[in-house]
Formats: sequence, structure tokens, C-alpha cells
Amino acid sequence: MASSESASTGSTFTLELHTTTDNDSNIYVVGNFNQWRVADEAFRMRPIGEGHYQLYLPLDTLPEVLEYKYARGSWDHVELDASGQDRPNRVVSRSQEKTVDTVDRWKQNAFNYPTEYLPIIEVLDDDIQLPENIRTRRIAALLPHDYYESDRQYPVLYLQDGQNLFDDYAPYGNWAVDKRLAQLQTEGRGDVIVVAIDHAMDKRIVEFTPTSATTQFGKGQGRSYVRFLAEVLKPYIDSKYRTLADCHNTGIGGSSMGGLISIYAGMMYPQVYGRLMIFSPSLWVTPNIPFQLLNFQHPYTGRVYLYGGRKESETMVPNLRRLKKAIERKSGDVQPEFMFSIDPNGEHNEARWGEEFSPALSWLFFPHSRNKS
Repeated sequence: MASSESASTGSTFTLELHTTTDNDSNIYVVGNFNQWRVADEAFRMRPIGEGHYQLYLPLDTLPEVLEYKYARGSWDHVELDASGQDRPNRVVSRSQEKTVDTVDRWKQNAFNYPTEYLPIIEVLDDDIQLPENIRTRRIAALLPHDYYESDRQYPVLYLQDGQNLFDDYAPYGNWAVDKRLAQLQTEGRGDVIVVAIDHAMDKRIVEFTPTSATTQFGKGQGRSYVRFLAEVLKPYIDSKYRTLADCHNTGIGGSSMGGLISIYAGMMYPQVYGRLMIFSPSLWVTPNIPFQLLNFQHPYTGRVYLYGGRKESETMVPNLRRLKKAIERKSGDVQPEFMFSIDPNGEHNEARWGEEFSPALSWLFFPHSRNKS
């Protein structure tokens, strides 16, 4: 465990920080030594002077090379470089035993949003009949702010990893979906129901791995999971809320492993999901998935938004291109529509996926909307 109290030389790694904020008790270090969990209490910096902070980390708990950043409580307030731009991870060898860093600027809230347009968040009741092999979890519906004041029907987007979508204190940051929906309302693009499905914690990778895949994590349970989404959860949502239930108004999406299982769901149930929001899918888990798509009986003819960052890995963008070509080959004469978004500086994190959410939602569901007057 990290310590903010003094420790004997040689047994700890010392982090010292000089910054523009004075006596801020909400500064944390986040890195590869704590699984990049932001606002981890064990890694809170201790004020020791004006704009001066310190933290001791036990050497025997650290990797040989530390990668890290500083953040003021969330990824929305991560450190920036002196010019106000995103800065790369800091890197230092454990053998150095001490580093002194400076932060000149911090990221502020990335966007403004009207609070009156924030969606209504309803955690669904326990009356959903979960199949025996599906684990209990929180499922939340984000409804348009004026849902109960209208009689409109709405498209629905099902998103994986609900813990990372709108919780302000999510350990890895969050997409700020609720705030982005409020912002989109001012542009006439926010009238959608988002269903946020929490992942299965330590069973997340297994549940998000397509059954047909053989991976280092064992036999996947993806087929059972996507069957639950399409055959149990969707009918429940359609019965409980005023939805546009056809495939052209129903989407599914996610990032990383959540993106991988969303691809699988879309290909397995093309008659259910006509909109796919796929961010940085973990195709490395199942590198042959583009070819496995050819085994599905029905072609995919909906809309597909594919996003990847070049700084995520060397294979991210090439794998996305392979995936796109495989879907096109399977689709034959009736081709799906693609939006292929590549960020040359994009990294594998929730904050970046949150930035991609608004343009992806707009393209998938509201391509012809205009700003509200």
C-alpha cells in the first residue's frame, strides 16, 4: 500500500510534485502500478508545502518501469503539458527511487452542458428474469429529460460496461454519457434512450468473449450473454418504455472487450441491432473474428461506427480494417454504411471513448438533425 508518511530510504519510491494548486487534498497519482484507477485512496498525494506534494510507494510492489500521470480526482481533471495539451504518460525506472515532477496546467471540464437537459436515470427493477448463467448486475436506463412530459417513442442504444459510462467516480474514468446527452439535446440529437449494462466484474472478460473463440482466458460465454441482451433485456425495455423497437432504431456498442462482444451481438442478431457503436474492440483476444463472421447466416446491412486510436497498439487500426472488409464481404450486394474514425493520437481509455460518443451517436441515429432554435 502507498504511504504519504515518511519512510526509510531504500525501501520506498518517492514521488514529489510541484504544481499551481495550493493545499489540494484531491490530487492522486494513477499508473500501471494501480491498474490506472483514478482517485484511488491509497495513491492520494499529501500536501507538504505551498503547491508541494509527496507520496511514498513501497518499492517491492512496483514494476521495473513506472508509467503514470497525476489527476485531480477524475480523468476530467488530469494533468496537461505546459501548453495545455494532453501529455504522454510519465515514465521512470523503479531503481531511481525518487522523482520530482511539475504540473503547470490541469484539464478542466471538457465541455459545458445545460443541467436542465440531463437525462433521467432509472436503475431497472429486479423483475428482469435473468437466465441462470447470467450474473446479477446493475442495469440503468438513461431517459430523455422530458420523457415523462411527452408521448414520443425513442430509439435505444445498449452500451456495455455501465460502470464506466456516467459514474463520476468510476476508477478508470467515465464517458460522461449523461452530460454528453444533455449537450446533444441543445443540438437536437439527444432524444435517445441509453441502456447501460454493468459488466460482470472479475468475469467480464469471460462473459465478453465469444463462445467460438479459444483464448488465453478460457472458454468464452459471449453467446449466452448476447442471447440474454437480445431475447430477454430488449423485450423488457420495449415493454417498459416507449421505444422504437425496429432494428433501424436499435443499437448496441461498447469499447475494448465491450466493443468485441458488441460486434458479436450485431452479427448474431442483425435483425435486432441495426446500429453498431464499436470503439477500440479487443480483436487481439480473438484475432480470427473477421473470418468467423463469415459463418453467420445473415449479412449485416445496418450502420457501423468504428473508432480506434493509433497509440493504443500497432494492431488496432489494421484489425479494424480487417473487420470492416470481412463485414463487407459477408454483406454481399446490400452493403452496410460505415464511419471509420481513426485518431492518430488516440489512447486506450474511457476519456477518449467519451469524446467519441457524441459524434458516433449523432451519425448512427441523427444524421440529419439540426440545432434547436
